Amino acid sequence: MTRLVLIGAGGHGKVVADTAEACGYCDIVFADQRWPEQQTNGRWPIVATVDQITEGPQFCSIGNNAVRARMFDELKLETGPVLAHPSAIISPSVQIGAGTLIVAGTIVNADARIGVGVILNTGCSVDHDNIIEDFVHISPGARLAGGVKVGAGSWIGIGAVIKEGVTIGRNVIVAAGAAVVKNVEDGGRVGGVPAVKI
Repeated sequence: MTRLVLIGAGGHGKVVADTAEACGYCDIVFADQRWPEQQTNGRWPIVATVDQITEGPQFCSIGNNAVRARMFDELKLETGPVLAHPSAIISPSVQIGAGTLIVAGTIVNADARIGVGVILNTGCSVDHDNIIEDFVHISPGARLAGGVKVGAGSWIGIGAVIKEGVTIGRNVIVAAGAAVVKNVEDGGRVGGVPAVKI
């Protein structure tokens, strides 16, 4: 495959690079504002600042939802590839938006709709008929039952569980290990078992 430029050389970028390799990319480089002071991210080279990249496929490897959304807008990444690790189990009926990352061990079931620039992190599960809007991060080991909706910009913490049919608003934070059994309004912060406002 051709070169893939990853935008943002942090820890999350290493996961993206690993996934890209598993998807068949063999020439993976980073663009990051810390270049030239920082020359590598793990075993991959950093070759330029973000504004110096002008050609070839690009993928935003920034974990922060708001920054990732801004990069998509500034760099016009809406036509970027989807990176889905070969070990992920994805139903053929799933719709996936550009620039989405699906990490090893993830399961995405029938008729789920995944937006643009989403992160489905290690070993999470997104069940049937879920709607995951743009720039959401579902953390490792999180479990979303059927018919869940997660609004744009929300972050679901590691190991969180969301009951079937629950709607999570936009820009919500669900704490690690939370069990969400009722809807969460836009901008909400919830945690605990069962989850309550925090």
